[in-house]
Amino acid sequence: MGVMHIPGHEHQRPGEVALQEIRDVMGNCQLCPLGQTRTNLVFGTGNPHARVMFVGEGPGKNEDVQGEPFVGQAGKRLDSLLGLAGLRREDVYIANVIKCRPPSNRNPRPEEIKACSPFLREQIRSIWPDVIVCLGNFATQFVLRTDRGVTQLRGKMYETGHFKVIPTFHPAATLYHEEWTPLLEADLTMLGDWLKENPRQEEAQ
Repeated sequence: MGVMHIPGHEHQRPGEVALQEIRDVMGNCQLCPLGQTRTNLVFGTGNPHARVMFVGEGPGKNEDVQGEPFVGQAGKRLDSLLGLAGLRREDVYIANVIKCRPPSNRNPRPEEIKACSPFLREQIRSIWPDVIVCLGNFATQFVLRTDRGVTQLRGKMYETGHFKVIPTFHPAATLYHEEWTPLLEADLTMLGDWLKENPRQEEAQ
């Protein structure tokens, strides 16, 4: 994954730049117009050494107000699904492709993704997870560098450099398309199976 670096961090190794440093660099980010309309910048939350990182699209209304990702209905749905993979919220890290809510929850624009995505790349580099779970089309297309949609790609595990990648439906989408819920559940079960079969070295001792 072509890593764009925060200025001054050109020679950092994976895991060397702390998440807080990346957040500090973002500050009161005004790199795109969303900085003018958001309530809070929603950076990301969770375990900085997570084996699994979930990447969504962008903050919704609840996330914008609270400054945390996945705190609304979609967050409750995600929490309930994590158990299928043998995970809890505190085991994983969750971030979005864009860190500020687009007005009226419209889709992020290409220039907004371009402005914000270097920070996601740095978060991924800092955490250096084993698996990235892409929730929805925007995350999937960004991480896998593809134009194909999640409906075509889900159900399989992909590889990009160091990372295994699982594209799947965004939990928010399953609130409106209940028929996608079993597919999302199957993808998280696949994640859990992979984690069991591939324990971290210290876990395997």
